[in-house]
Amino acid sequence: MLTQFSKLTFATVVALLVALPLFAQRGGGKGPRGQGGPGRDPAFAADRELFHYLLEHRADIRREVTNTDDGVVTLTESDKPEVTAAIQKHVASMEQRVKNKQPFHLRDPLFAELFRHADKITFDYEQTEQGMRVTETSDDPHVAKLIQAHAKVVSLFVKNGFSEVQRNHEVPK
Repeated sequence: MLTQFSKLTFATVVALLVALPLFAQRGGGKGPRGQGGPGRDPAFAADRELFHYLLEHRADIRREVTNTDDGVVTLTESDKPEVTAAIQKHVASMEQRVKNKQPFHLRDPLFAELFRHADKITFDYEQTEQGMRVTETSDDPHVAKLIQAHAKVVSLFVKNGFSEVQRNHEVPK
């Protein structure tokens, strides 16, 4: 049962680590033109719901971030199978958003800058028994700093929930 559920949710979890801020916006989520929203992006509503689920279950999530010279390696896991499946699904959907340059949460300066450089991000992940290990890197030193700042903010989302998502986050110098 978990295996079938994990397979169904795997593609959406990758996106979690990259896109948490977009989905934390409560309400319609329409945003500025070109940002994407329910009417312009068919995956938006499902991704937002998944993100909200993860925020609501953040007490069941543990996360480790290791900075590297060119980015980060993160491990996000849970002992609860439903949360594990959601993490896996979110990471996969966020990878697609980066690859397809489908930005979100553009009101936050950090996320706007990160998506301006999406084409310079290498995104690899592997499913673990309880979640996902994600490696995000860039040959561009500025983008590597953006990746590290983003990973730190995602950890703050896990720690602080919706209140953190509503904050703007600084672009590293």
